[in-house]
Amino acid sequence: MKTLDQIAAELAGYDPQALSADAVNAFLARLVEPVTDFEHVGIFQALGRVLAVDVISPISVPPHDNSAMDGYAFDGSQLNMDKGLRLKVLGTALAGKAWSGSVQSGECVKVMTGAVMPPGLNTVVPQEFVTLAASNASNAETASYVTIPAGIVRLGDNRRHLGEDLMQGQPALPNGELLTPAALGLVASLGIKTVPVLRRLKVAYFSTGNEILSLGEPPREGAVYDSNRYTVFGLLTRLGCEVIDMGVVRDEPAELQAAFVQAALQADAIITSGGVSVGEADYTKAMMKQLGDVAFWRIAMRPGRPMAVGQIFRDKLASSPFAARASSSGNPIKQEGSAILFGLPGNPVAVMVTFLAFVRPALLQMMGCRTSAPPLLQAKSQEPLRKKPGRTEYQRGIVSNAPDGSLQVKTTGNQGSGVLSSMVQANGLIVLHHAQGQVAIGDTVDVMMFDGVI
Repeated sequence: MKTLDQIAAELAGYDPQALSADAVNAFLARLVEPVTDFEHVGIFQALGRVLAVDVISPISVPPHDNSAMDGYAFDGSQLNMDKGLRLKVLGTALAGKAWSGSVQSGECVKVMTGAVMPPGLNTVVPQEFVTLAASNASNAETASYVTIPAGIVRLGDNRRHLGEDLMQGQPALPNGELLTPAALGLVASLGIKTVPVLRRLKVAYFSTGNEILSLGEPPREGAVYDSNRYTVFGLLTRLGCEVIDMGVVRDEPAELQAAFVQAALQADAIITSGGVSVGEADYTKAMMKQLGDVAFWRIAMRPGRPMAVGQIFRDKLASSPFAARASSSGNPIKQEGSAILFGLPGNPVAVMVTFLAFVRPALLQMMGCRTSAPPLLQAKSQEPLRKKPGRTEYQRGIVSNAPDGSLQVKTTGNQGSGVLSSMVQANGLIVLHHAQGQVAIGDTVDVMMFDGVI
């Protein structure tokens, strides 16, 4: 793994005191590495996991030409767009059972959706488009002829081809694919019961600060209840990580060292909140530097300016008196390599914004996922937004549909980094990019939607 200095040397204009949001993501993309260990899990346990190898289709889907409609299958070469076509009905083909027999010119077979197409037939007319005629005109129930109106169907309509979805022997899903509900259905359509997935990423998390109250503690002057711990737990759980919750750690050197040692020996990544701002009177920054290779950034963004990123090397921790505590925790101990460290600011909204903008893409890359950044949607601003070029701003927004069907967005109002209720009201972040200036009413802005993330 590269050192932070080596990575910084690769980035043009790297300045830890004035990093752009894009530079942060470029740095993290070079720092983190995907896990490689994998396991086989049942399809019901695979949701949200990442494929370790390509899934090769053992069969073709569909396995045969079949009807896409309830209707009548026939040879479409008989169609004449200027006049109707009258066909004799030989029988009915049901889904799951092939039609036995031959069909000649002037004949057809009634087919149900999914039924195998009889040999030589290539077109299906939906049953609601035909006119029925019986051999005995007095008994419509014994209809044996259908008339297809002119121009209602064309050659090949309403037929699904063998292998139209997936062809036997071809990749059905690539490695690095995040297994969504749709992907599970695709795997099941191939008759596959278990899939090889990369192991879950282990992430340890704790809040820092003497002013932080855990739930259940009585209020006291100058103290606040810890919300970050629960927000980050939710973000990590939604992401599919295995979360190691380490609670609140006080600003005491021994407690901080014990927490960092235990976290690094058990987890792939460590997330802390608080203790990374310039001039703060605590020990978190010093402990980070003591145990690893850590950079402290001032990011040109709002909210969430301070952030620490680095790695804690496990081979330096073996002799620590706190290593035994990690061994007794019940979690497997990691002896080699390093744990990636994300030191987030303490304000609740800043924690969420920095997580969504930087930590989440990095963790997805560590999980082995091929795609890590959510697409940005575009919406028209319903209000003027004050913005100076030179920093990226993430404003909490409410996206809705305009009367013309386009997307529109307005802010939640107060954008203070301690206004946690605004994150509940919002359904996305308005992303005002580094070089962007003032936004007028009706201007198009980018939005990072929350759905599926928070």
